[in-house]
Amino acid sequence: MTHPHTAHDTRPHTPPTLQDFYENPAVPVASGTPRTLRQARILAAALPRPGATVLDIGCGDGTAAATAAPLLRDHRVIGVDWSQDALRRASRHLTHVVRGELGDNGLPFATGAADAVLFSEVIEHLVDPDSALDELRRVLAPGGHLMLSTPNLAAWYNRALLLAGTQPVFSEVSLRAVHGRPGTEVVGHLRLYTARALREFLTASGFDVVRITGAPFHGVPRPLRALDRLVCSAAPSAASILLAHARRRAAA
Repeated sequence: MTHPHTAHDTRPHTPPTLQDFYENPAVPVASGTPRTLRQARILAAALPRPGATVLDIGCGDGTAAATAAPLLRDHRVIGVDWSQDALRRASRHLTHVVRGELGDNGLPFATGAADAVLFSEVIEHLVDPDSALDELRRVLAPGGHLMLSTPNLAAWYNRALLLAGTQPVFSEVSLRAVHGRPGTEVVGHLRLYTARALREFLTASGFDVVRITGAPFHGVPRPLRALDRLVCSAAPSAASILLAHARRRAAA
C-alpha cells in the first residue's frame, strides 16, 4: 500500500477562479483615502435632503464606507458585495449589508429604490460592465446619482511610461504576477478607461454625466505625490483616479 503522504495526486488541478481571486482578503481593492473623501464630499453636496438611500456596490471590507461615514451620516448607506467574507468584515463598519451581484436583476432592490450608488474601484474588474451599468440604472430612481471611480489609463505617468515602451500602471497581463510595469501588487484589473471613454460609456448607458474630476493615488512614490495632487486639480483627464458624477436619465 502506498503511504498517503507519498502518493502522487492524479486528480486534475483546478486553477482558482476569478471569484476566488477577488474573495481573497489579501487582494487590494481601493485607491486610497483621498479618493474616498473626494467622492463622499461630491455626493454629500449632491444630496440636499437627509434620509437618502445610498448603495455602496462592491463595498468590500467596508473601510471606504467607514472613511466616508462622517460625510454621509444623514443618509442610509447599505453595503453590497458578492463575497460573504467581505460582508462579514464590512458589517463592522456598516449597519446594513446585503449580498448581491451585478447584472440580470442580481441586486436585491426594487426598481428605482436607491437615491444614489457608490461604485468605487469596481468597474475595472468586470467582465461585463454593460450589464452592470444596466443594473445600476435599474435600482436608481430617475435623477438618482451615480458616483463612480476607476483608475485612469491616461494618468500623467502612464503617458510617459507608454512613450518609454512600458506597460501602464493599473494594467495587468496576468493574475499571478506583475509583468512589464511598475509595482508589485496584482489587483485583477480587466478594463481601463480614459476620461473620454468613461464619459461616452456612461452616456450610452443611460446616464447624464454631471462632471468628471480626479483624485490622487496613494501608490504614487512619495517624491511625486505633490505633482500627482497638482495634476488632479489642474488636469483631471490626466489624474491618477477618475471620479465620475452622473445622474440616471429618465426614460424617454
